[in-house]
Amino acid sequence: MSTRTGTRSPAPNVADSHDLIRVHGARENNLRDVSVELPKRRLTVFTGVSGSGKSSLVFSTIAAESRRMINETYSAFLQGFMPTQARPDVDVLEGLTTAIIVDQERMGANPRSTVGTATDANALLRILFSRVGRPHIGSPQAFSFNVASISGAGAVTFETGGRTVKERRDFSITGGMCPRCEGTGRVTDFDLRELYDDSKSLREGPFAIPGWGPEGWYGRIYIGSGFFDPDKPIRDFTRRQLDDLLHKEPTKIKAEGVNVTYEGVIPKLKRSMLAKDREAMQPHVRRFVDRVVTFTVCPECDGTRLSEAARSSTIRGISIADACAMQITDLAAWVRDLDEPSVAPLLGTLGETLYSFVEIGLGYLSLDRPAGTLSGGEAQRTKMIRHLGSALTDVTYVFDEPTIGLHPHDIQRMNDLLLRLRDKGNTVLVVEHKPETIAIADHVVDLGPWAGAEGGTVCYEGPFDGLRGSGTLTGRHLDDRARLKDDVRAATGALEIRRASQNNLQDVDVDVPTGVLTVVTGVAGSGKTSLVHGNLARREGVVVDQAAIKGSRRSNPATYTGLLDPIRKAFAKANGVKPALFSANSEGACPACNGAGVVYTELGVMETVATTCEECEGRRYQSAVLEHTLGGHNIAEVLAMSVDQAGGFFGSGEARTPAAHKILGRLADVGLGYLTLGQPLTTLSGGERQRLKLATHMGEKGGAYILDEPTTGLHLADVEQLLGLLDRLVDAGTSVIVIEHHQAVMAHADWIIDLGPGAGHDGGRIVFEGTPADLVADRSTRTGEHLASYVGA
Repeated sequence: MSTRTGTRSPAPNVADSHDLIRVHGARENNLRDVSVELPKRRLTVFTGVSGSGKSSLVFSTIAAESRRMINETYSAFLQGFMPTQARPDVDVLEGLTTAIIVDQERMGANPRSTVGTATDANALLRILFSRVGRPHIGSPQAFSFNVASISGAGAVTFETGGRTVKERRDFSITGGMCPRCEGTGRVTDFDLRELYDDSKSLREGPFAIPGWGPEGWYGRIYIGSGFFDPDKPIRDFTRRQLDDLLHKEPTKIKAEGVNVTYEGVIPKLKRSMLAKDREAMQPHVRRFVDRVVTFTVCPECDGTRLSEAARSSTIRGISIADACAMQITDLAAWVRDLDEPSVAPLLGTLGETLYSFVEIGLGYLSLDRPAGTLSGGEAQRTKMIRHLGSALTDVTYVFDEPTIGLHPHDIQRMNDLLLRLRDKGNTVLVVEHKPETIAIADHVVDLGPWAGAEGGTVCYEGPFDGLRGSGTLTGRHLDDRARLKDDVRAATGALEIRRASQNNLQDVDVDVPTGVLTVVTGVAGSGKTSLVHGNLARREGVVVDQAAIKGSRRSNPATYTGLLDPIRKAFAKANGVKPALFSANSEGACPACNGAGVVYTELGVMETVATTCEECEGRRYQSAVLEHTLGGHNIAEVLAMSVDQAGGFFGSGEARTPAAHKILGRLADVGLGYLTLGQPLTTLSGGERQRLKLATHMGEKGGAYILDEPTTGLHLADVEQLLGLLDRLVDAGTSVIVIEHHQAVMAHADWIIDLGPGAGHDGGRIVFEGTPADLVADRSTRTGEHLASYVGA
């Protein structure tokens, strides 16, 4: 057991109880009766290895209870429309203030959401153009690509003079939406050759669409629609029949004696598939969509999403589409130079909003950038913008690794912003691994000593200076510095990139060496992702990016990695039964809880209560299933094993299962040996989810691995293990290309490609190619300066 060291906050008296957030007996997830006292209006940083309990304490306990208590202040009627939240498992929570969570969650892939709509910038621009733009075309909604222009007539009912009057009135709404692409900026087309085989009839199953076979419901609707001869090959259809098959509007028909709605293939696909987030699709559906659907820039609005009328109104020759396409640094300068006294307050507010983008290191973005394309770090910093100018004080701001995606050059700027929020009289709670940010803390809480069941305790609580000598894992690694390698590997070849011009890249030519560890660096917005993902990811190897893992509370490491399949087969073979019995989502599920392990009870406007299922006692399986064993353990006991324990179990003896053992080995390789096989994905930290994805991709065949900031969520002590994993991949003959800001990874590289010199249109060029030692000796770039300082050169 680790003991708590350092300076402990004194027990509060009546006078100082209002200056502390007191947490006593927190037990969320792996927390083991954690008690801390956090000073208000100060900056507290929470440290510890991934899975040590940081997020469980900060987000799942403190922030969650603050939000739950705020929701309870609303009327019962309003609470009925709000998501219900259970009270965290904690004995005492005192001194809470309103919590504002600024996390790394992506902004989603809604095609209508942009950087401008996600902040107040677009709304302010629309007002500006509606007042000052010439020709004047209407109200702010006339400049909105989310509002269509419609006109018509309708009945209006109202009371006057004690009687009810019904009148027919004309109405007209002028919106800025491009009618061709409906405000998305893109039009879709289908490759009909990939959609169906025209040599087959409907009864023979011509569609390549998942789930559209002739025995399926969709196939039967087309066969029984009466619009076609189901035994005639599609190539023999008349033009009218082919149009009905592909484009017919929804029409009521009777098929197989049932009243149904018939719809052409293409409008049905657009509604059922293309309206969904691509990342939320099942893998086989996503592959189908990628193969069949092509997206092109709308020819009518040229991708601006706006109608011709909206684009015709200008201010000093600039339309709102032009303004949204500008780099924000340029747009801020344009707004600053506008001399329009009639809208001076509006210009002041818009200018402050745009300056906030620049101040937070996002000046290289444009307002028309789709929100779904932002990285986790960019999304988090975008969410910060609305809080920087807020007049609220005594608020608790909660940040989840705000330095993610930041070059060392930019971390100081982020630190300054955190201190500004604190100095306005707010409490700032930060989960962080970077020593540069830990160092600015007024108070540090270090959790551990390890992860999962071996974590969840406070190892140190006190000032930063005491952490270094505390003897904790974080304290011991605080001053870690990777050194430059004495010898670097020689390239076996090269992946050529020629005239790359995606986003801000300026006709870049570069050879990415193969057979070595290549690190691509540069400040945020310099063009790293555009270079690697825009050129190599489409044609080379396996990509492990920061996209979120999709999964429900039933998903766990065993289901996500495919580990459960060989485990189920091994159980089935040993017991002479079907594999489906060993799935809690299939035939083996406990009937009382449907395999969830818990029973959820809705209590109207009150919070939903989750209780352990009494029938299966949380094990998720029918009792009869648990009588079947493998190596002396039933399926529930196996899923309760850690990765390390299961590795030994499936590696030898009666339970030996090579396919399972291989997957478990990959999980251990990425540092997830402490996770239990059945742990819900919803309880994993961001770092754990990232490494779980890496472990899954390690099983794929590819000449190159392309990793996007693999140190995300990694503790200082874990970075060394990651470097060892990257070495093993390269030594096994794989080319590894890493986009990374962490200096330890840069120092360990065989080759560095540095982009810059700045961000946006100030970047997009190769400013250095060579070994880390040459970069340090050269010191001609920002990366070189920071790496030289890091290695002590």
